[in-house]
Amino acid sequence: MVTIRAQHIVVELGRHPAVRGVSLDLYPGQLVGIIGPNGAGKSSLIRAMLGLVPLSGGAVSIDGSDISRLTRRDVARQVAYLPQGQTLHWPLSVERLVALGRLPHLGPLSRLTAADEAMVDAALTRADVLHLKGRIATELSGGERARVLLARALAVGAPALIADEPLAALDPGHQIDVMDLLRAQARSGALVATVLHDLGMAARYCDRLILMDRGEAVADGPPAAVLTRANLAHVYGIDAWIGEEAGRPVILPLSRV
Repeated sequence: MVTIRAQHIVVELGRHPAVRGVSLDLYPGQLVGIIGPNGAGKSSLIRAMLGLVPLSGGAVSIDGSDISRLTRRDVARQVAYLPQGQTLHWPLSVERLVALGRLPHLGPLSRLTAADEAMVDAALTRADVLHLKGRIATELSGGERARVLLARALAVGAPALIADEPLAALDPGHQIDVMDLLRAQARSGALVATVLHDLGMAARYCDRLILMDRGEAVADGPPAAVLTRANLAHVYGIDAWIGEEAGRPVILPLSRV
């Protein structure tokens, strides 16, 4: 199992501070949702925690090792990453595209082993795209493509998974499927963190929410403690009705404040 720690990290995009002194720890066995309005710094935060953007301050470590001392391959073996809005440029079959998830484990001229192929098939099955394995990925619908890219992340077989808006372009049924899958990953002992815009899904599925606003983590805790009317008004500028179903908050935005 793996843990990720961010200590007072600062990320600047140009002269704009995208992340301002955020500290947090991510642990195995939890589904963590990172929420906040557009431009709050959610994507910059997770990219910093993966070593994909330079830090202007602070430090990130994976299992106690400073990420600046790890190679990209080292990080990729430990943390699978599903970026948002990924564009497919090459007419690969779905099976070959998902098999790219095994690259961190292969040598320069290595071929997939039987174990690798089994991991690919398992990922295709879990993401509900096994029936698409022979299709050309660039010919898929947006929702199908999103699930195929999730399968590629699962095929890595890493002990941690970080996803950036994995519900984009999915219909409600497949949104539920993806959140069920992410929760199952966490329940199996994986570290799972995801950026979400759907507050209802965040409230229903996540064990912990981190609320970002203007580059800062302004709230961190269980959904009921984070998704308060005061927080929603302050961060999103909305009034919302908050109910409860099966011990979880239910959020219905009502109006601007």
